[in-house]
Amino acid sequence: MVTEPAPAARTQDRPVYVVGGGPGGLAAAAALRERGVRAVILEKSEHVGASWRRHYDRLHLHTTRKLSGLPGLAIPRRFGRWVSRDDVVRYLEKYAEFHQLEIVTGVAVSRLERTEDGWLVHASGGRELAASAVVVATGFNHTPRLPDWPGRSSYTGELLHAGDYRNAKPYAGRDVLVVGVGNTGAEIAVDLAEGGASRVRLAVRTAPHIVRRSTAGWPAQRTGILCRRLPVAIVDRLARPMAKLSVPDLTEHGLPRPTTGLYSRVREGAIPVQDVGLIDAVRTGKVEPVAAVESFEDGKVVLADGTHIAPDAVIAATGYRRALEDLVGHLGVLDARGRPTTHGRRTDPAAPGLYFTGYTNPISGMFRELALDARKIAKAIAG
Repeated sequence: MVTEPAPAARTQDRPVYVVGGGPGGLAAAAALRERGVRAVILEKSEHVGASWRRHYDRLHLHTTRKLSGLPGLAIPRRFGRWVSRDDVVRYLEKYAEFHQLEIVTGVAVSRLERTEDGWLVHASGGRELAASAVVVATGFNHTPRLPDWPGRSSYTGELLHAGDYRNAKPYAGRDVLVVGVGNTGAEIAVDLAEGGASRVRLAVRTAPHIVRRSTAGWPAQRTGILCRRLPVAIVDRLARPMAKLSVPDLTEHGLPRPTTGLYSRVREGAIPVQDVGLIDAVRTGKVEPVAAVESFEDGKVVLADGTHIAPDAVIAATGYRRALEDLVGHLGVLDARGRPTTHGRRTDPAAPGLYFTGYTNPISGMFRELALDARKIAKAIAG
């Protein structure tokens, strides 16, 4: 059960604390400032947009520039339709400067506790900060998740999480296995193939839905926005013929069409893969889909179909954990998978004045939803 929150008490000595200086935290602070509410961002790194600074070099927003701006400042046109990683960082820096946001860097928040009239924020350096409300925006991709495959420690090749991958240069002339066929895994596999890796295999457990990033100038994001409010069954039904028209059947290349509905998968947390070269790479054999990884044995990788392979390197695009348990796990506001039970303007009755933003992976675009949530959160807090 969730309720609409009552307006939080606000004084200059008890501001709203925003945990995290990524796009969600910056947007929330700007929206609060616009309503005359003092918001202080606590960021554990030394710069805003820390997670974006760590992403691989070729990454671009999969959503359009026009639909990805945060409240109060559009992304500059010169950044192009699909904004690069470096330009996202530049935009976030400019956003903080433009809105004159109050940001304290180098401060890690460890725990939040409810008080009689607000919140107590425990942070590094022994800090105990009194807050009228708290917005948690530490990010969807917080802590890399590397599966504990049996025999993993016996593997003698290079094993790293996708969060540590930057570009293909270190893998030129090498045999690489990418594990996971989400957007990150698919794009890294293409990057490796284009960057000179001698062989690139892509381990697939469940066949993904693949969509064109743009068709005849119409971005997939706009379709996602239109589908947000439609029943799941209808979107699933409409998506099947559209996929057959726009995406070739790659079954003979080892990547069959998925058997589950597109929107059903979205509701389970699996966003469609936007094609930035994967289709052509698979069709031409530059990227070879293989079975899922089951274990490691005698220095080799054992796949689900029983095949043993010996790549020089394994890059695990196996996702991230939200890692909110230490921060708020004791408050009863997380579900069994560690995700907040509320988001945006909604707040749990057991934790009034505690808000979450950025912990869903919406088909309509993360930046767009962060912007919408920021305004809703600010309205709820300002009353």
